[in-house]
Amino acid sequence: MELSDANLQTLTEYLKKTLDPDPAIRRPAEKFLESVEGNQNYPLLLLTLLEKSQDNVIKVCASVTFKNYIKRNWRIVEDEPNKICETDRVAIKANIVHLMLSSPEQIQKQLSDAISIIGREDFPQKWPDLLTEMVNRFQSGDFHVINGVLRTAHSLFKRYRHEFKSNELWTEIKLVLDAFALPLTNLFKATIELCSTHANDASALRILFSSLILISKLFYSLNFQDLPEFFEDNMETWMNNFHTLLTLDNKLLQTDDEEEAGLLELLKSQICDNAALYAQKYDEEFQRYLPRFVTAIWNLLVTTGQEVKYDLLVSNAIQFLASVCERPHYKNLFEDQNTLTSICEKVIVPNMEFRAADEEAFEDNSEEYIRRDLEGSGICKKSICQLEAQRCSHLPSDIFGIKSPDTEAWNYTSK
Repeated sequence: MELSDANLQTLTEYLKKTLDPDPAIRRPAEKFLESVEGNQNYPLLLLTLLEKSQDNVIKVCASVTFKNYIKRNWRIVEDEPNKICETDRVAIKANIVHLMLSSPEQIQKQLSDAISIIGREDFPQKWPDLLTEMVNRFQSGDFHVINGVLRTAHSLFKRYRHEFKSNELWTEIKLVLDAFALPLTNLFKATIELCSTHANDASALRILFSSLILISKLFYSLNFQDLPEFFEDNMETWMNNFHTLLTLDNKLLQTDDEEEAGLLELLKSQICDNAALYAQKYDEEFQRYLPRFVTAIWNLLVTTGQEVKYDLLVSNAIQFLASVCERPHYKNLFEDQNTLTSICEKVIVPNMEFRAADEEAFEDNSEEYIRRDLEGSGICKKSICQLEAQRCSHLPSDIFGIKSPDTEAWNYTSK
């Protein structure tokens, strides 16, 4: 297929037909696209359409089609023919990052996913300049571009959270850290400063906090396998700022929606995850920061409402306390009787209550609600159970001495 206006027009017409609700029109169009996707230049036609089309619907459709094409065809399977010719592969990698970063967010997300799929197969050996190209974009000052880079990096690096340790993995992570850790840290500090500068600008804060969420997720991924030397050396920068963000409360970022978490809740939730990771895996290095985080996260728990939108935040905060509780050398933080009483009264009991939202979910689909409950899908209740298990294991002599109207029934059940 040539990169011609005629082929672009033909592709546009068939993409339009794939959106038709009439199966008699839609299915033949889908079959046609499947029949031509093996031709040279087909993916480049899709990318050209993304760049040149004036129709946003067609651009979104082309981006989804391109992502699915990459998902089906990019991997080279041994003893099977290469589904994408090498010249197309080279051209895609040469153009996709720039195109992704210059596209609207809806299209950017599709292309970011495509980059992640390609990266899983080709990075770093077959795509050595990917990181350099991405990091250079941090200097743009355009947070639409920066967030595109962060979103793509998150998609690329989050697999480090579940990959088995190997020399190949360590080599890749070291390469990433050498290129990415310092620019990410500098971006983190700069974004924090911009949040202070634009503290009264709701629109700017939403963009900046979206960046901070992605930066915090990247921190988790890059620190999951082991504590990198760079992050150990710069722990004070990260932890002090994480602590500041945990205690931040800006009314401009608060939402009226009772079910969907806002940016502030999502950021604090991720920071709780990051703190729990360090408390579990790097407790010696994290020890001097831990009391401050325990206090901040404890205050967060006792001041957070019971709306559904806070579920993830409360769950991650409780999991942090559970991870701290299981460490013998942190036992002193939980030995005080007043502390234990507060945990029961202000954390455990309120978050075990059957809320109006739970009742509504039960009434909508009782079987699904029971199934999720049995599987531990209620994230707050599941975290509470983990905290209780750790509390019972490590503080056995204290837990049954708690006397209060709210906790006597709970302790009786625990016995």
